[in-house]
Amino acid sequence: MEMVFSFAKLKLFSPRGLSLGNGIIKDHCKIWIFHSINGLVAIGSLTSFILAMAYAYLYLFPSSRPVIRSYGISNSTGSIEKCNLFQGKWIPDENYPLYNASDCPFAERGFNCFANGRRDRGYSKWRWKPKDCDIPRFNVQAVLEKLRGKRVVFVGDSLSRTQWESLICILMTGVDDKKSVYEVNKNKITKQIRFLGVKFSSFDLRIDFYRSIFLVQPGPAPPRAPKRVKTTLRLDVLDDISKEWIDSDILIFNSGHWWTPSKLFELGWYFQVDKSLKLGMPINTAFRKALNTWASWVEKKINTNRTSVFFRTFEASHWSSRSRKTCKVTRRPWFSTRGKERSPISDTIINVVRKMSVPVTVLHVTRMGAFRIDAHVGTWSDNPSVKDCSHWCLPGVPDMWNEILLSYLMLPNLVSSNEQ
Repeated sequence: MEMVFSFAKLKLFSPRGLSLGNGIIKDHCKIWIFHSINGLVAIGSLTSFILAMAYAYLYLFPSSRPVIRSYGISNSTGSIEKCNLFQGKWIPDENYPLYNASDCPFAERGFNCFANGRRDRGYSKWRWKPKDCDIPRFNVQAVLEKLRGKRVVFVGDSLSRTQWESLICILMTGVDDKKSVYEVNKNKITKQIRFLGVKFSSFDLRIDFYRSIFLVQPGPAPPRAPKRVKTTLRLDVLDDISKEWIDSDILIFNSGHWWTPSKLFELGWYFQVDKSLKLGMPINTAFRKALNTWASWVEKKINTNRTSVFFRTFEASHWSSRSRKTCKVTRRPWFSTRGKERSPISDTIINVVRKMSVPVTVLHVTRMGAFRIDAHVGTWSDNPSVKDCSHWCLPGVPDMWNEILLSYLMLPNLVSSNEQ
């Protein structure tokens, strides 16, 4: 691939080189080209000089590399090249969805939009197509064998739980005995439970979810704190359930949706570092501090030779007003991102991970979700009186996150560190 790319660039130099060679031939052919072998040597030297300059240009001015880690993947010509999976578009695909949520006991009723009255199924028939490659179709049986004996752990908020449910439902399509897949504590899947674990007993596989919406430790208000302070977030201390995440083979984090004034300050949540209350600290600053605490914990506690660590970025919501009361779900995706492809939360995640001393893969799904105004729960939840332009229908967008995740895990030539 590198040679093909280099020769394509070399075309920019060829006409000029040939013109210069022709000039030399015309001006001096009678003197030394036809009467001495030195002429051929001169032309060869000139051609070598042009080639050397062309390769020097490509070496000094390479094409820019994406922030997000990429890996070898087949492109349309069958060659292996590096591809930014998160630059692309959604295309219709009748092979989707990958499962029926009504047949999956681990898909929450609140996310099963079709069962809740949505009659158009077009939202479930889109596939993400990266610009320069295809995400390989995976064989469910091969994935289950790859994950045999493993423990997969999702940590985060309700959007993490949605991805957790999606992965379980995808993998269950490859299991003949559905009863061999069960929640380890016989719990019903609800948002109130802090831990949920599903066992695929035929494959000795566990897929766990831990609800940790901020990743850092909540705590009581310190003595003599203002009355408006009901709870603090200790930005320098990771959540007390973090010890449960260490013994895992695949670890997927998310956070960000609760880092808003309405979820923090308006409910009496403020920030604390050590014993100091930080009443004036901006939310973005606090989030970065919390992410640095998380990064330090990963570097000290996680054996990344064994555990593959991922962090998924912020997913775009599509509320029509800041009050989050107007939610219009369309029948088709947008044709552009309409400014939703960037997020301060996502930028912070990328910047923190980039500086880490151990390999962590960022699943940069922000732009992917920006197009998908059609794929939100809307009024098709188990409580239709509450509109929802934040969460996603299942099956739907989270399935694509998991296809990308599984692609990283299945490909043998996985890059071992983040590309800058």
